[in-house]
Amino acid sequence: MNWEKLKPVHYYKEPVEYFYTSSIFDTKEYDALYENQNNFNHKTWIAFDKKYKTGFEFLESFDDLNFNKEVICLWFFKERSNGTVAHVSVDGKLLAYHPNTFLITQSKNIKFIEAKRKYIRNPLVQLDLSIGKYKELINLFGA
Repeated sequence: MNWEKLKPVHYYKEPVEYFYTSSIFDTKEYDALYENQNNFNHKTWIAFDKKYKTGFEFLESFDDLNFNKEVICLWFFKERSNGTVAHVSVDGKLLAYHPNTFLITQSKNIKFIEAKRKYIRNPLVQLDLSIGKYKELINLFGA
């Protein structure tokens, strides 16, 4: 993964430790994956899987999150036509649900906060991130 693009400004300690950023993937790479989100046999997803060797699941909504993972690593795939302003709450801290944005945390207290006008779907990718890699990232910026 492009973790080397993380910077100290993407790391937060309150209310819990987490990373939140939209600068890991350039827009072209994200757009190619976004355009093929219904076809994981497409060459863009196959290339992504081969290049990064990171397990992932594409989810239709936050209701489908797998909280059995030690680290919650989410990549938001907000629909382009979704003009609503929704948020993700991490231990009460509201973070904007924007396209091509990452949230990485060990917290399991994650909730999706709908906009006043509910949108039909709020897709995202849940990536497999090892606890070792997460601690490595924390040590880079949290020390």
